[in-house]
Amino acid sequence: MAIPILRAAMISHFQFQPLIHSISAIDETAKRRKRVVFSSSSSELNPVIRSEMSFCVGTCLIPHPKKVNTGGEDAFFVSNYNGGVIAVADGVSGWAEEDVDPSLFPRELLANASNFVGDEEVNYDPRILLRKAHAATSSTGSATVIIAMLEKNGTLKIANVGDCGLKVIRNGHVIFSTSPQEHYFDCPFQLSSERVGQTYLDAAVSNVELIEGDTIVMGSDGLFDNVFDHEIIPTIVRYKDVAEALANLASSHAMDSNFDSPYSLEARSRGFEPPLWKKILGMKLTGGKLDDITVLVGQVVSS
Repeated sequence: MAIPILRAAMISHFQFQPLIHSISAIDETAKRRKRVVFSSSSSELNPVIRSEMSFCVGTCLIPHPKKVNTGGEDAFFVSNYNGGVIAVADGVSGWAEEDVDPSLFPRELLANASNFVGDEEVNYDPRILLRKAHAATSSTGSATVIIAMLEKNGTLKIANVGDCGLKVIRNGHVIFSTSPQEHYFDCPFQLSSERVGQTYLDAAVSNVELIEGDTIVMGSDGLFDNVFDHEIIPTIVRYKDVAEALANLASSHAMDSNFDSPYSLEARSRGFEPPLWKKILGMKLTGGKLDDITVLVGQVVSS
């Protein structure tokens, strides 16, 4: 993300372990477990089977075309803890101007978050997870970040700092979407190694009740700056590997100077104008936004 400081070529497939820059499917034995609750409302003990919710997750990360050799500055992790945990962090590329590798901070931040997922103090609260992960991060830099934690009862807990995003799709409709936090256009809130940045207290916190069959789309701004909601929904229906399909779509739009992207629409609404030569020709400001693109797609399943 090329923004002021205040913020890999890899497609991963299913593995059964939570790792940075990898995908972790939900443990099959955990998916098959059922919780038996006994009722004593009659003379007999009647077993009641309650379904437990979890994620089946796919991921894709496509770095900025100029950052393919270094893997880009996004990071993500997927964990099968409880109902599942997913997270994305987007490093602030402006640190490169100070000879700091912008990828180090987001990668260490999410490595720490992955380690603290089961911490007793965290108690399955994504904002506390952000606090502990941030406090443990020693790298210089900053990043936007979003974490979502699914409880087995279907409650999705979300904490978001900046302009990474998450959408919940149900029956072909977006029923929930996070809102970006920003100081001004193209300068989002960010966790930082410096005191001027935001903290976990600035995170936007949301709870969403999920049902079986819901689809969760999480991504860095490289996804949502280049792909509209009305493109996400048919992609979910059409493709088996939805994360890869969405990332490829975002990458294609990002490199299309004529595409009227969500980013260009927002820029025009903020008063930004096209280059002089375009104005002379009567052309408007258009085009996608080149960036690292990270996409995580979770399908909600029940045991």
